[in-house]
Amino acid sequence: MWGTVRSVAAFTRYSANQVFAGKFIYFLLLALLTFCIVVIVHTVQEEVPPNAESIYYFLLVPGVLLAFYPSAYSVQSDADGRMLETLFGIPNYRYKVWLARHLVQHLVIGFLLLLLAMLCEAALADFSIAAMVFHLMFPIVFLSSIGFLLATSICSGNGTAAILVIVGLLCWPLQDAVGGTRWDLYINPFELADGYANLALETSVFYNRVYLVIGAVAATLTGLLRLQKREKFV
Repeated sequence: MWGTVRSVAAFTRYSANQVFAGKFIYFLLLALLTFCIVVIVHTVQEEVPPNAESIYYFLLVPGVLLAFYPSAYSVQSDADGRMLETLFGIPNYRYKVWLARHLVQHLVIGFLLLLLAMLCEAALADFSIAAMVFHLMFPIVFLSSIGFLLATSICSGNGTAAILVIVGLLCWPLQDAVGGTRWDLYINPFELADGYANLALETSVFYNRVYLVIGAVAATLTGLLRLQKREKFV
């Protein structure tokens, strides 16, 4: 039993180190700094304390930042570390490796968001921590999966990062057109609403989460299929 736990812990630690390419501490500090800046700016500009609706966006920003690097540089990091030949040399093994990294990446991000959510719940506002982290992971996993798909298509970390930034920024102006609907990537399930508006919001959030899960699964599977073309990567 304990041997299995130690093996899983060691594998998770190794995968996390590979996922973040030894630069995890820098991205963690960047995410924490961004989180603090967003909270401070909101506190200075707004006269009322932040609520769950505001905290959702507070936590979404560092979550996306933590997912940005490993999703964009997943393939290039292996190329730079001369791991691609090893991965491609073992039939079907590469799929298990990248899927494991994908899972570990999101587990690490989820754990960090859990800690930040606990801090916000203790210092800023009362809300359901589990529900907050649960809903935050949907857009984060979707964007991470899109990043993995782009990485397997472009084979360049810098190129993937540039496109991810453009896609992420374009989603904000679309808020005016699709904000609050099932097509809104950043739809906020903690938005204050009454009566029929609250029912409509819950319906939109449900379908939005379904679409994001389908999109994330499709993007991940497509990325894995692209890895079959060995010559493109090595």
